[in-house]
Amino acid sequence: MARTRANDYDKKRLGILSQSAVLFAQHGFTGTSITMIAEACGVSKALMYHYYNSKDDVLFDLLADHLNHLVAVVEAAAVTAKDGKERLVAVSTALLEAYRGADAEHQVQISSLKLLPQAQQSVLKELERKLVVIFSDAIAAALPAMADKHDILKPLTMSLFGMLNWHYLWFRDGKGMSREAYARMAAGLVLAGAEDAVTSVGPITPTASAKRASTRRKTEKARPVAGRAL
Repeated sequence: MARTRANDYDKKRLGILSQSAVLFAQHGFTGTSITMIAEACGVSKALMYHYYNSKDDVLFDLLADHLNHLVAVVEAAAVTAKDGKERLVAVSTALLEAYRGADAEHQVQISSLKLLPQAQQSVLKELERKLVVIFSDAIAAALPAMADKHDILKPLTMSLFGMLNWHYLWFRDGKGMSREAYARMAAGLVLAGAEDAVTSVGPITPTASAKRASTRRKTEKARPVAGRAL
C-alpha cells in the first residue's frame, strides 16, 4: 500500500529546497551531502529519502521550481504591457523582483545546472530558453529594426540578461537605486543605445563554424527522406 502524504508535505518539501539552495551556494553541489541537508532541515536522513531519492533530484526540483516561477512571473508581466518598450521594462522589472530573496537559487542555477544528468539538464535549459524568448521578443517589439537581425538580436538579449542576472554580486536592497530603477536603467541602455551600438559594429561576417552549420542545415533539408517518392 502506498504511503500517504502528510498534509504539510509541500511545505516541508519547499523548506528542504530552501535549505538546499543555501548549502549548495555556500559549499557547492559536490561539497554538499544529503546528510548536511537533513541536518540543516532538522530531519532524519531517512525522512529526506521520503522526499528525494538522490541529491540530483533535490537540485533538479530546486531549479525547476525556481525557473518555473521566473517564467510565470515574466510571462505575466509581458502581457500587461501596452507596447514593446513598456514590455521590455516590465519583464526586466519582473525578473529582478522575482530574484528578491532568491540569490542562493540564482547562484546555484549558474554554477550547478550543468552538473545534472543530461535528461534533467534538457528540461531546465528549455525553461531558460523560454525566458530568453520572452526577452528577445520584447526587444524585437521595442526595436522593430532589430526584429529580423537574428545575429544581433541574440547578443542584445544576452547582454541585457548579463546586466540583470549578475546584479546579485553588487546590488543591495535599500542602498542606492531600487530594483525597479535598476531594471529601467538596464532596459533603457538597450533601448537608447542598441541601434548606435549595432551601427558601430558594422557588417557581421559569419564565422567558419557558423558557415559549416548553415551548409549542414541546407544539406539536411535537401537530402531525400527515406521512402519518399522521387
